[in-house]
Amino acid sequence: MAKRNLLSVNDFSKPEVLHIIEWAKRIKKNPNAYATALKDKTLLMLFEKPSLRTRLSFEVGMTQLGGHAIFYSIKDSPLGKKESISDTARTASRYVDIIMARTFAHSDLEELAKHADVPVINALSNFAHPCQILCDLMTIQEKGKSIEKIKLAYFGDCNNNVTHDLMYAAGVVGFEIAVCCPPEEQFEPQRKVFDDVTELCSKNGGKLVVTGDVKEAAKGADVVYTDSWMSYHIPESEKEARVKALLPYQVNSKVMGMAKKDAVFMNCLPAMRGFEQTAEVIDGPQSIVFDQAENRLHIQKAIMLYLLGKKD
Repeated sequence: MAKRNLLSVNDFSKPEVLHIIEWAKRIKKNPNAYATALKDKTLLMLFEKPSLRTRLSFEVGMTQLGGHAIFYSIKDSPLGKKESISDTARTASRYVDIIMARTFAHSDLEELAKHADVPVINALSNFAHPCQILCDLMTIQEKGKSIEKIKLAYFGDCNNNVTHDLMYAAGVVGFEIAVCCPPEEQFEPQRKVFDDVTELCSKNGGKLVVTGDVKEAAKGADVVYTDSWMSYHIPESEKEARVKALLPYQVNSKVMGMAKKDAVFMNCLPAMRGFEQTAEVIDGPQSIVFDQAENRLHIQKAIMLYLLGKKD
């Protein structure tokens, strides 16, 4: 197939999303069957931001598929400065089979994908986080919930990568999402995402609600989700003001009590207890955060196999 990239969940169709999730489940169940699937293939991992789960899951995943992963920090490199992103993409394409990049600016990923001759995966940018969201959908399915029928409620800072791609997922797959945040532009989803997802929902049967009402968002939710209030690009000097603004949107036992009795709690990690959620929630019986973390490994294997044109 022609070269494909994954920069946002919106880059995949609904059939592709469902196919990759099922593929990841089979990989998880029988990893040895894929032990040589990417033999002699090389993954270049470009990191501008810190990472735990992303680096571990991609590097371990490539090893378990029989391939090789190269870690390269671009935090202090000449990328985009002394050497253009386009030249880097063209050069790397002569050496490696696939690239993943974890950057601040989403535009850098777009530039990389435009000029690379090999597939490019967004391992996190300020705008989107598709690998995380695909693994989240896989994890929700594992808990016995139909991802086409769920209501997902997201609380906190909604102008971030996880919220944006969860919204795109709702539009692509066709489920209901309610994002709940302070009624201020700095915390609200970007207008482009809102417009894109509204259009996708009209085509695919999804539903999008943006609200400041915690009860409205939580009512009837199958999944309750939150993320850090202090994303990597936010200066520490803003912490006090952000905590004050976002504390009413903290996920605690009261919020969980507004959702369905069998609702699950999700956070892509890292998490700060006492901030975006309380300890009793993230460490409680409804929390599935470490199942999410594990599934990054399996879903990313499936993504790499798919983008490299391997057959299931």
